[in-house]
Amino acid sequence: ESRWPYLFGVIIVPALVQVVILPFLPESPRYLLLEKNNKSKAEKAFQTFLGKDDVSHEVEEVLAESRVQRNTKLVSVLQLLRTRAVRWQVITVVITMGCYQLCGLNAV
Repeated sequence: ESRWPYLFGVIIVPALVQVVILPFLPESPRYLLLEKNNKSKAEKAFQTFLGKDDVSHEVEEVLAESRVQRNTKLVSVLQLLRTRAVRWQVITVVITMGCYQLCGLNAV
């Protein structure tokens, strides 16, 4: 029992390693392109990750995916349940997750 504080103190080691290494890691190209609107840094990050010079295809792919995502209509839960195509899938997932909560599996 007297060694419990040492056990909790061991957690500090990976946290310190992460704090030291994190500034040297490149940012996400998707974040740089879509959130920061910095295409040159995004291309540089893609080049770092992929190891190739021509990353224009990847940049265009991310931009196209972003356009499609912006055009996607969000659906409420009630609208989702009213749609016959996905109603049973949603009900099955809700019942399954409810059973997990009630049987105490998460607590184990």
